[in-house]
Amino acid sequence: MLTDKRIDAYIEKAQPFAQPILKKLRALVHKACSDVTETIKWGMPSFEYKGPMFGMAAFKHHCAGGFWKTKLLNDPKNYLRVSKNSGGEAMGNLGCIKLINDLPPDKVFIDFIKQHMKLNEEGIKLEKVKSEKKEIPVPDDFVKALNKNKNAKSVFEKFAPSHKREYLQWITGAKREETRLKRIATAVEWIAEGKGRNWKYEKK
Repeated sequence: MLTDKRIDAYIEKAQPFAQPILKKLRALVHKACSDVTETIKWGMPSFEYKGPMFGMAAFKHHCAGGFWKTKLLNDPKNYLRVSKNSGGEAMGNLGCIKLINDLPPDKVFIDFIKQHMKLNEEGIKLEKVKSEKKEIPVPDDFVKALNKNKNAKSVFEKFAPSHKREYLQWITGAKREETRLKRIATAVEWIAEGKGRNWKYEKK
């Protein structure tokens, strides 16, 4: 079984409840696909075979997992759920995983991986749905913070729309005023250095 030491480290750093869940998911992927390649994408363990297949992550109180081509997988008993990005309960397609028993049966999970392998082998891709992204107005408090740092203001103005949107979504997504202020301060600092919102996960 070819493994990536970065995933070993990721699992070791995860909360105690999460470690057996992550190990189980990892083992099932390898059981289904002996030629799978492990890697890290966006700071999270990812498994590939002729293209991306499955990713998993551990958080403070739950784990999450998701397939790249969920919409193309045959799932008659509805084990796969809507991802958080689409209004679901958690990131990925397996919901909030707090216990190993929250996972689909081994046979079902392995079948999903084998289905995904076939899709990747045949080069079948998801259809890209074009959607108009609404422009997010720059909040007044963020404007004031940028005005106090000429370099950050200049860099932000030259950012691509996608880079601007990532910062604005992060700032406006704060639920508490204290969190919002911290995010604004951090954003100004990173922007002044020419960094995008997700610079930590960008390939160097």
